[in-house]
Amino acid sequence: MTQGNISSSNRIREKKKVFLAREEKIVRAALELLIGENIDRVTVSKIASKAGIGKGTVYKHFLTKNEILVRIMLDYERRIARRLSEALKEAESGDPGAVSKAYFDSRLERPELDRLVQKLEDRLVDADDIKPQLAEFSRIRRSHEDALGSMITKLIGEGILEDVPPHYHYLSCWALAQGAVELCFNKSWGDLEDTPELMGFISSIGVTMGNRGQYHQAGDSTPKLTK
Repeated sequence: MTQGNISSSNRIREKKKVFLAREEKIVRAALELLIGENIDRVTVSKIASKAGIGKGTVYKHFLTKNEILVRIMLDYERRIARRLSEALKEAESGDPGAVSKAYFDSRLERPELDRLVQKLEDRLVDADDIKPQLAEFSRIRRSHEDALGSMITKLIGEGILEDVPPHYHYLSCWALAQGAVELCFNKSWGDLEDTPELMGFISSIGVTMGNRGQYHQAGDSTPKLTK
């Protein structure tokens, strides 16, 4: 490769680096605004101003406001997916609670972000201009269930968790995390001074929730896991 080609490649890499950094700046600016304001009041112009760039520059990265919103959703779900993937390795190495802990920690470390993503999901579910991104979002979300489900099935087989259908366990995890997030914004309880500590306590409960011996059935009507 000639010196000219090397210089050209370096320039291309540098331009790409600058482009991606600016894109992240736009997303961070949008996220800050969305957490503090009504979604409808957050315009592309406001996002551009917050990011310190021109409105036209924003459109070089995102064709519509919806593309920015769905990017926030995707970034959030991808972070959870990465943490669950890492936790699966820890679980396979002998830490059976690693996956559920990663799930609770991911959702409860920033309740305001979790709640925002849920609002965005409800708002964008039928948006035509971002169908591929929404399909990717759904695929990542299903991967969370797969990660939890596979580990739950294994722990049921080892006698660690209650022998019920795996979705009983991971939907219970979802319900506890969902309730914890809503608690943070409840008018009666949302202003607790020790909210981070409370979220940690709830996470610790979630890790042991469903362990064998905790569930007392009324009769034998609840289906068992088919082995």
